[in-house]
Amino acid sequence: MDALGQARAVRNGQVSARELAEAAIARIEARDGELNAVVHRRFERALAEIDAIPADAPFRGVPILLKDLGWRQAGEPYSAGSSVRDGVVDAPDGYGVVRLREAGFVMLGRTNTPEFGSTITTEPLAFGPTRNPYDPAYSAGGSSGGSAAAVAAGMVALATASDGGGSIRIPASVCGLVGLKPSRGRVSLGPALGEGWSGFSCPGFVSRSVRDTAAALDVVSGMRPGDPYDAPPLPGPLAAEVGADPGRLRIGFLTTHPRGDVPEAPEVAEAVTRAAALLDSLGHEVSPGGPEALADPDFPHHFGDIVANNLAAQVASLGAARGKPVDVEELEPRNAVMVGTARNHSAADHILATQWIDGFRRRMAAWWSAGHDLLLMPSLGVAPFPLGWIPADDLSLSFGRTAHAVAYTSPVNATGQPAVSLPLHRTAAGLPVGVQLVAAAGREDLLVRVASQVERVCPFEHAALA
Repeated sequence: MDALGQARAVRNGQVSARELAEAAIARIEARDGELNAVVHRRFERALAEIDAIPADAPFRGVPILLKDLGWRQAGEPYSAGSSVRDGVVDAPDGYGVVRLREAGFVMLGRTNTPEFGSTITTEPLAFGPTRNPYDPAYSAGGSSGGSAAAVAAGMVALATASDGGGSIRIPASVCGLVGLKPSRGRVSLGPALGEGWSGFSCPGFVSRSVRDTAAALDVVSGMRPGDPYDAPPLPGPLAAEVGADPGRLRIGFLTTHPRGDVPEAPEVAEAVTRAAALLDSLGHEVSPGGPEALADPDFPHHFGDIVANNLAAQVASLGAARGKPVDVEELEPRNAVMVGTARNHSAADHILATQWIDGFRRRMAAWWSAGHDLLLMPSLGVAPFPLGWIPADDLSLSFGRTAHAVAYTSPVNATGQPAVSLPLHRTAAGLPVGVQLVAAAGREDLLVRVASQVERVCPFEHAALA
């Protein structure tokens, strides 16, 4: 069952909330030794909390796992994938966690993530690699790889995630899941933060059904007092958009990157081509093309500088909190280089980079304003990759491969638009390949309508649950 199905089973008395949680715990204990998706477990505490859940809570008793980056839970370890933070107990609850608890979710633990979420594979030195349930030799993606592996393996139906450069959509792609990155400001990052990565990062979920993603986002969405901005208002609950007629949409699609420096991955291009044909068969107007701004060769430089600057600020904050500055030698090599580079940037350099992104965002938005509804393109710029493909000891190769992988996702983080990865393809070896649909800012409703339309005619397969 998906999360909504589990909630209905509890309400109808088919299963108790405790039995549901115990079944999830048993599944974690049976599968996680191989996959390494769950790095902090709180089974006894979770079971003790069940009796206090209100009977009318919409997700009463539904087990969930929290990504160990963001999604702060008071009194629980918060490592962010790093040995520098390992063992730090967090307080207070994040607003999203408060709303999940109020909705009746049972929080069983925290999932693996790369150190500070700064790469596209979940292989932190502090906790070891998370393995893909479809093939344990392969990566589960990153940075929400632990959450994606847990959901794909059937440990839970739903897990929290976040996306600063593709970190929801990429794990969803390689683990065969639905992964929707919301519009900027749709979900509050408070009270710890006003924004993540200068607005690039957004909280969300990975799930096995469109309706679960929609309903879960309804639970956590909404501006909180003191937030720096809000997303454009939706016409109503996203759950109500599941199954709604999207009408005939104008959809552009890309199988190769317009910048010209991203090698084409044939199986990824095939996934987009097939998805374009499917959307055409559903009556939409589908044609090649996308925003001209995607071809700008300066984008990766400015995006990378802003991410590095934010990472340096995060490390400085951690040093202040523990009363001892963090030496770059305490960090994984990738992050040491990024922090070291950022420490040579001035405040003016950072502001100029964010202003460049402001212009890029307006140029991107012009394509949707000109009459397009959706952009279809890869969720991941490379084919599913094995563990170790992003090497820790060859940073030139690591950064180059990462840049190719996020070429289709990071621009959407920069613009703050919503995007969803849908599991519509498999490689010849049976590994999942997702495709990404991007809407104008604030139009998660349109994404949910189309995604549910696609899901209805082409039901998603979840072979890793076996």
